[in-house]
Amino acid sequence: MAGDGKTSIWWNGKLVPFADAKTHVLSHCLHYGTGVFEGIRAYETPKGVAVFRLQEHVDRLFFSAKAYRIPMPVTPKQVFDGCREVIRANDLRACYIRPLAFLGHGPLGVFPKNVPTEVVIAAYPWGAYLGEGSLEKGIRTTISSWTRLHHASFPTAAKGSGQYLNSTLAVREAREKGFEEAILLDRNGNVAEGSGENLFLVVKGRLVTPGIDSSILPGITRDSVIQIAKAFGIETEVRSVSRGELYGADELFFTGTAAEVTPIREVDGYVIGEGRRGPVTEKLQTAFFRTVKGEDPAREAWLARV
Repeated sequence: MAGDGKTSIWWNGKLVPFADAKTHVLSHCLHYGTGVFEGIRAYETPKGVAVFRLQEHVDRLFFSAKAYRIPMPVTPKQVFDGCREVIRANDLRACYIRPLAFLGHGPLGVFPKNVPTEVVIAAYPWGAYLGEGSLEKGIRTTISSWTRLHHASFPTAAKGSGQYLNSTLAVREAREKGFEEAILLDRNGNVAEGSGENLFLVVKGRLVTPGIDSSILPGITRDSVIQIAKAFGIETEVRSVSRGELYGADELFFTGTAAEVTPIREVDGYVIGEGRRGPVTEKLQTAFFRTVKGEDPAREAWLARV
């Protein structure tokens, strides 16, 4: 992300220069991970730049703040408008948007007494999350030795900053082994999700995906793909998925704001399907990109114009 003096960050309702978007080293979030965030994408469309499912992302940010008992000093409408404002201020087209609410500088005990909440929104260009060509040829993955955080320990349906240490460990391990991404299992040994993505199997023309009982984050892109699949007459089964089912799936793919719809061609040396993007994945991926780029009038409501 550029910090050339022209870039602006939205901070508690006002635009500030990139260089001035600072917090103290004794901020509560830096020490204890007490923050919540969202990842959102905007796309170029025939009617101009539009943010994909912005309201749902804002709603989840405030849900996450409530789950972690982080007071919000701004309203959902302010954040909604702020996401669009920061895109306009930085003259961006297709881009990634990162709202973050975190506990700032105050008493540094674990109990955050009288610690102020800071809310910031940044936006910057970002291409394919899992590498050039990943959307077409797919990626290689590995089962992580790290277990996905359990919902009895964290509100895993929320996007808490601190809980992503679990994801960082998993993806570091995967990259060190030569894979692009990790797949985490839940504490029962069933499939949960990637380090920052939900996971789908294609089995005999149907979709299968783990549910919240496997401690997943219920992704907004995940929900979008389920709805798109339904319109095609493709059924989705939400249930526990064993590790062994991955190896025998006809197709596998990740979904997420950053990952979008990314095929998986290999898991720990097991070639999935024919070792490339499968037909169902391609069909859903094509429909997804038509939607986010404003080419599907039936889902115009999913786009917030900038």
